[in-house]
Amino acid sequence: MKVEIDKTYPMPCSSEIAWEFLQDVEAVAGCMPGAKITERLDAGHYKGTVTVKVGPATMSFRGDVEMHDVDPAARTLRLLGKGTDKTGTSGASMNLTARIETAEQDDQCTLVGASEVSMSGKAAAFGGRMMNAVADKILNQFAANFADRVSERQAQRTTPAAASVASPPVSGELDGIALVWTIFKDWLRGLFSKKTT
Repeated sequence: MKVEIDKTYPMPCSSEIAWEFLQDVEAVAGCMPGAKITERLDAGHYKGTVTVKVGPATMSFRGDVEMHDVDPAARTLRLLGKGTDKTGTSGASMNLTARIETAEQDDQCTLVGASEVSMSGKAAAFGGRMMNAVADKILNQFAANFADRVSERQAQRTTPAAASVASPPVSGELDGIALVWTIFKDWLRGLFSKKTT
């Protein structure tokens, strides 16, 4: 099963700072709730994990991330990721193209992402509509963390005193309860909209 996702997020920093940060795969992974780079094989190849907690249960996926097609002039790059859970019953792969666009104001820019996610096994059981709701929740958390980190870098460049301010903590786990609640609300909306038509 495949899901295509296109998102655009305004960022509170210059395009130079956002592009610099985007190329740091380990830092970017730190913005994704539950994701962690565990090993750097070389400049463009990494190993990592994603942990999802749903109530008392915790699922952990491990896999590989590769960075390709880095274009500094266009400020674009492509990330390829693939992984499986510990039992081997679920798998996922991602092909993401990310771009930083300049904005009218020098201290703002836009993060643009287009991705195709393929899922198999239990991970595919959500269905396309459910996966879109899950993806929205995850990406909104990611974008908020990304914005915090680049905003901090912007402040450090413009105000030396800001360099001593600690980074805001980033969640170590993806909140599965919040995702399930989002899916449930989406399902209810769909159910009632069908009854009223």
